[in-house]
Amino acid sequence: MIVYDLHCSEGHRFEGWFGSSLDFEEQCERAIVLCPQCGSSEVAKAPMAPAVSAKGNRAVARRAKPNTQVASETMSAEMKTALTALAKAQAKVLENSTWVGADFAETSRAMHYGEKDEAPIHGEASLDDARALAEEGIRVAPLPLPVAPPKKLN
Repeated sequence: MIVYDLHCSEGHRFEGWFGSSLDFEEQCERAIVLCPQCGSSEVAKAPMAPAVSAKGNRAVARRAKPNTQVASETMSAEMKTALTALAKAQAKVLENSTWVGADFAETSRAMHYGEKDEAPIHGEASLDDARALAEEGIRVAPLPLPVAPPKKLN
């Protein structure tokens, strides 16, 4: 396994684990490496400091932790539990939902105006599209975690 520090086009930093550097490149080309904060697929490797171990006969100096949390730091048990519960809840909600991809806004409108039968759907919409839907009285909500399109899953 290879662990990369990654960043998205919005500047969010996070960690990604890949079987090889080729796996990372292929997954980026297929746009399935997504930022966990904003869902952006515009992801690149962040500069990383090499892990250099101290000589066996020397004590390691303790360093102060930086003020900002870095993705490679260990996640607390509470955070892991919360994220796991959130991911399970989202997966449960999406079980009976249909992926409509980029047709989300159009499909939502068609259901709202009675042109299509109402059914649970999820997909992609720009912030402007989501605002326009809300202004038309169409109820939409962002998912808390990014969802990879079914055709782009491993």
